[in-house]
Amino acid sequence: MDAKELFNQTSLECGKLITQRYSTSFTLGIQTLDKKFHAPIYAIYGFVRYADEIVDTFHEHDKAKLLAEFREASYTSIETGLSLNPVLHGFQLIVNKYQIDLDLIESFFKSMAMDLDFSTYNDDRYLEYIYGSAEVVGLMCLKVFVEGDEAMYLRLKRPAQMLGSAFQKVNFLRDIKSDFEERGRVYFPGVSFEMFDKIAKGIIEEDIQKDFDEALIGIGQLPDGAKLGVKVAYLYYQKLFDKIKKLSAETITQERIRIPNSQKFTLLVGTYFGSKLGLS
Repeated sequence: MDAKELFNQTSLECGKLITQRYSTSFTLGIQTLDKKFHAPIYAIYGFVRYADEIVDTFHEHDKAKLLAEFREASYTSIETGLSLNPVLHGFQLIVNKYQIDLDLIESFFKSMAMDLDFSTYNDDRYLEYIYGSAEVVGLMCLKVFVEGDEAMYLRLKRPAQMLGSAFQKVNFLRDIKSDFEERGRVYFPGVSFEMFDKIAKGIIEEDIQKDFDEALIGIGQLPDGAKLGVKVAYLYYQKLFDKIKKLSAETITQERIRIPNSQKFTLLVGTYFGSKLGLS
């Protein structure tokens, strides 16, 4: 291995470390992908996670400036094929190898910027935010999975978007308390945190289930190396969603709902063997 290959590999390994530290559920899902997809998806997650941290965590800093610098450095790394920031270097390797569209990246940055300026969302802003913060991430991953098969990408584009949308909306329900109390945000249009009730919760849940149903159609059409990992992520979020649906609106405004790691592991094992036996 020469020095450049070592630098590339080390940068990609940073994406794996970030994923492992921040998300046990996504780590489990990625581990069930074909090995050739591990580094690319870790790199995408690492990039997305660090951009999200800028707008959610560093309150004592000028977050708008940090995000603008991160955005500029991202595009520079993609153009030049190099960054001394290992997260950006790993990400640009994947963007350039799999020809990930720059407009997906730009939509992502627009949604991150919206988190700096908006505390409540109308219908248009909500759809724009969901697209840029979640649907485009699904499309980036799909670009990796199809490995240049543009016809497959176009066929599975809509289900990939819906899967990202479902994941994000479940996150919004799970985090409704912390988003409001820590960041002053309420993502669901026309919903007030103080007046969040059974009716509002039911409408949101119906919308989320539609996204899940549409996404599931596409999962079965993914390449074999990607199908199981995406199915694990789908089932984890569906399980989390089912748990949220059983709770009252008052409960989810008072506590963050979680799936214990032991249950995540059981879900992984069950999905793996179910797939091998043709049961899922």
